[in-house]
Amino acid sequence: MRILAIDPFHGAAGDMFLGALLDLGTDRDAVIRVMASVVASPTIEIVTRAGIQAVKIHTHAGPASRTLEEVIERVRTSSAPAVVIARAEAVFQRIATAERSIHGKMEHFHEVGADDAIADVLGSCMAMHAISPEAVTVLPVATGSGTVKMAHGIYPVPAPATAAILSAGGLQVILGGGTGELCTPTGAALLAEFCTGQADSLPAGRLDATGYGAGDRDDPHTPNVLRMLLLTTSETVAEDEVDILETNVDDVPGEVIGYLLERLMEEGARDASATPLTMKKGRPGHLIRVICRPDDAKRLSIFMARETGTLGVRCIPAVHRFIADRRIEDIDCTINGNTGRFPVKFGTMEGSCYTLKAEYEYVCRFAREHNLPVVQVRREVEEAAWEKECKRQGFRQ
Repeated sequence: MRILAIDPFHGAAGDMFLGALLDLGTDRDAVIRVMASVVASPTIEIVTRAGIQAVKIHTHAGPASRTLEEVIERVRTSSAPAVVIARAEAVFQRIATAERSIHGKMEHFHEVGADDAIADVLGSCMAMHAISPEAVTVLPVATGSGTVKMAHGIYPVPAPATAAILSAGGLQVILGGGTGELCTPTGAALLAEFCTGQADSLPAGRLDATGYGAGDRDDPHTPNVLRMLLLTTSETVAEDEVDILETNVDDVPGEVIGYLLERLMEEGARDASATPLTMKKGRPGHLIRVICRPDDAKRLSIFMARETGTLGVRCIPAVHRFIADRRIEDIDCTINGNTGRFPVKFGTMEGSCYTLKAEYEYVCRFAREHNLPVVQVRREVEEAAWEKECKRQGFRQ
């Protein structure tokens, strides 16, 4: 199994994340092309931070203040593949959700809305797509200490948005690790978006490559770098433990349940669902069920109680589950003479794909643009994906 281990022992920022991936040996030309489609061609430099050579990115972009919609529109006009654009959108959605949780609303991105941040996020998503690790393990994140000056004023470190992103992503942190802001909102959002597991130390395996991405400051005592390591481990079926939270409600409107499920996912739930029930005295109701990390169980239980008014949330602790290895791949498909590119999620165990699914929003967008039934588009895309996978595995459908 190919694992990317990310070690933010001195924090993380967008340019550090991208620099480490470039130092690992990702497709540099592809990354530069994607970044150049939103800013001028970036400059890649080898610098030294406290004796360690690292890659530093210069985007040559100025400051800008944009709304989330403006940032998403700029991301969508890039030359990146659809799956990369979707990942970049998800990163900015994480930041926007954190901003709304702190300020009550999110009118504009300030530092994060600038072209350099957009280019860093797109470049990082493209670089990760090119490497395509089967799992991403994130070690504890150093946040820094002191204060940081931002558009809204002077804030303690970690900045409120950074803390909210790290919390929603369930990432372990080291409060401190250096002076100043070591982990930025962009760095936190990238870590949270790509993390598939956490550890206190590096996993066992063969070390294939190491990459270092440099930050701006050059601390003579501690290298201001983000370290990434590519490892190969013995291939096994991944597994972990989760808690299951449940509550029955019979007086909550459907709109509130829909809102609740969406917010639970934003708050870090692995999955959330509602099942219709017939409750005592024949009353219609719903079973709300949430799958989450054990560390998130209490926080999400309180959130469920506040949103629904329920007087109790059942917790089924430490349920053992098996996890399929996952990857997302772009599939080209022509339907009724119209050609499109669709992200498809593949699930594999022990090296063999056993399930796949076209990403729904792209299927719907294509169906709407070409006035086609969405079920037809999804079927043909998934058939094309199965055909490609069968050729890769060396057998016929």
